[in-house]
Amino acid sequence: MIVIVCIALALPLLWAVLTYNRLIQLRNQVRTAWSDIDVQLVRRHEMIPQLVDAVRAFAGHESALLQAVTELRRRALATRHRGELAQTEDELQRAIEQLLALEESYPGLKASENFLRLQRDLVQVEDQLQYARRFYNGAVRDHNDAVERFPARLLAGALGFAAESFFSADPAQRIPHGAGQP
Repeated sequence: MIVIVCIALALPLLWAVLTYNRLIQLRNQVRTAWSDIDVQLVRRHEMIPQLVDAVRAFAGHESALLQAVTELRRRALATRHRGELAQTEDELQRAIEQLLALEESYPGLKASENFLRLQRDLVQVEDQLQYARRFYNGAVRDHNDAVERFPARLLAGALGFAAESFFSADPAQRIPHGAGQP
């Protein structure tokens, strides 16, 4: 009888310990994935002043765009909330694309080694950033699944684990559900 009581008490305790450890592991995976995004964002932010200077040398009268890129970079560096940062980074990415597109209008810019190197490096950073965002969203999905499933939900809520936010695209860039389908 005592053995049955001990087993009856030990099983829920074992479940709680295993569930807690899994939630910690998933939370840490989300943090690691966010850190990967942050590293790529820092790399991009470090290249922006060089890119602005390179464009300014050949297309100085594009001052509104240059100021917009500089301001968006400043806002991105000052933002700490993930959702706001994602939106600011989407705006910054679009502004950088506009800046890079100026090479078509300015042959001197198109021939600049510095500009071409920065362009190549930015493309590489953007590729790494897309990979990091996919990894982050996968980690968030796994974390949210674990936090929201029953019965783990009971323990997760009591211990302060909450669902994380996905790194999502700007709503203006989204394709409406069902669009493009025959």
